Amino acid sequence: MDIKEIKIIGGVNKCGESENVKELIVKRGEIFGVVGPTGSGKSNLISDIEQLSQGDTPSKRKILINGEIPETEMRRNPRKRRIAQLSQNMNFLADMTVEEFLIMHAKSRGITSEGIVEKVIDLANNLTGEPIKKDYNLTILSGGQSRSLMVADVAVISDSPIVLIDEIENAGIKKHEALELLSGYGKIVMVITHDPVLALMTTRRVVMKNGGMMEIIETTDEEKEVSKKLSNIDSWMLSMREKVRHGQKLSLNDIKAQKVLE
Repeated sequence: MDIKEIKIIGGVNKCGESENVKELIVKRGEIFGVVGPTGSGKSNLISDIEQLSQGDTPSKRKILINGEIPETEMRRNPRKRRIAQLSQNMNFLADMTVEEFLIMHAKSRGITSEGIVEKVIDLANNLTGEPIKKDYNLTILSGGQSRSLMVADVAVISDSPIVLIDEIENAGIKKHEALELLSGYGKIVMVITHDPVLALMTTRRVVMKNGGMMEIIETTDEEKEVSKKLSNIDSWMLSMREKVRHGQKLSLNDIKAQKVLE
């Protein structure tokens, strides 16, 4: 099924009052943000989308695919599901190497392209400062390595056109590049975030409050400029982290030399 858009039809907030946002459409290739304080209902919104709810969750929201109610098989059969979710707490439990996992996943998706393992690992290594090798066992990967591997796997191997991400900012990866990678493969990306870099990377963001969708904010041109400067600061912070990780010392010259706010 070629999924071009998802539509969220608003339901009710925690008090049973109608949501301010009555309808929200996210199209293929778009990165859409979900923001709001803790307990505002961000995760429940993502959960509604993941379940393709039809008024049968506490929020009473309905999720349409290409403007239509999705087939029951798509909702109930895990093999028919077209949604991938990346959570902030993700670890591999399988006792196999990175190469064995990627080959197994590619085969299960009917992909036999030569070099698929190397392609996924190369993309993953662009997202993390801790290089991944194909003979690494999955169980020894760090949180950042696991997250970057799954982002690259979802982008290249998974045929899930909808990707839901819960707070990628805590994963220790290059989040800006991760979102660009996913959206570049024509997926619908919805990301919960408290991170201004990520929030301003999105084209639009929905503000959650008291369990309901309060308003939709379009990212302005000025915010995009702010995003670029924040992204430079973020990249600089990541480089400082790598220096510390590799046992190097930091000095005030590291700050003066970078001029990160210019």
